Amino acid sequence: MANRDKAASPPLVLIANDQEWSARSLESILGPSGYSVVRAYTGQQALERARTAQPDLIILDAQMPDIHGFEVCRMLRSDPRFSATTPIVITTSGPSGRTQRLEAYRAGAWEFLGQPLDGESLLLKLGTFLQCKLEVDALREESLLDAGTGLYNMRGLSHRAHEIGADAFRRRDPLACIVISPEAEESGPGESSDEEVQRIAEQVGQLLKRAGRASDAIGRLGHAEFAVIAPATSNEGALRLIQRLGGTIEGSPIPVRGGERSLKVRAGYCAVPDFAESPVDAVELLLRATTALRELKRDGDTERGGNLGRHLRNALAGKGDFTFIRLQRARNDVHECRFAGAILA
Repeated sequence: MANRDKAASPPLVLIANDQEWSARSLESILGPSGYSVVRAYTGQQALERARTAQPDLIILDAQMPDIHGFEVCRMLRSDPRFSATTPIVITTSGPSGRTQRLEAYRAGAWEFLGQPLDGESLLLKLGTFLQCKLEVDALREESLLDAGTGLYNMRGLSHRAHEIGADAFRRRDPLACIVISPEAEESGPGESSDEEVQRIAEQVGQLLKRAGRASDAIGRLGHAEFAVIAPATSNEGALRLIQRLGGTIEGSPIPVRGGERSLKVRAGYCAVPDFAESPVDAVELLLRATTALRELKRDGDTERGGNLGRHLRNALAGKGDFTFIRLQRARNDVHECRFAGAILA
């Protein structure tokens, strides 16, 4: 695992301090204790190196020459490119009373220390902080489930895609991936969009668990996108699965404040008839199904026209092609790969 590999290498500490003697003093404490060090001499440098080096710990001086250390800390904590689990320790040669300490904590620091530093105490604190970070990172990385729905998250779906794909390869079975996007037909009065999205996600998760097959791997890709990796499922089987899952969701209004919300469902899929001859792996099937859905959302529904329920029935009965939903094919002598976007009406 990435974090375990990182834990096996020396922990990396970013020292952000423009005072050479102070920075060297820290290095003399950290180096013999097994830490690697990278330096920054300004607040801007600290921001850039924290994003690029992704250190395990940061020791940041409050009196940086361009940006105050408290502000650097706040900026890092609000930056999605910087890990929220990285401990930041702020040091100062200036005032270090209760007011400054509380301000450092509000900025997101794990600790605030005045000069001169107690080297032994600092090492003990850094060791504890580092252990906490590595354990939290490992738990996040190893978690396969979405906390809001109990379905697989992206990591879990990727893991299951590899497992299901390996089995389909051995059996030369068909394999399909479906991505669906349920959306409320109108927003709920008195309820924020975030609340409604989460409520819909929870309810849709329960519906998918009930309507899906035991062999299917069902997960959540985002706030309003769900995926199904369907083993032993052909192109026609994917259409039936879209019909069944979409029908279940659209036929089950979601209770919200002030009443119920009906949902409409868009879907994308990608299927191969013999996975052993597939030009792409199972994760790529999932990505193509997602692309198909997002193209449909981008292009809108007007060009598709008609009733999708009728089109699905015709396609399943062999009375028509699925080209009305932007069917795309890649062919060679032994395989056919399809992906498409659709809206259930």
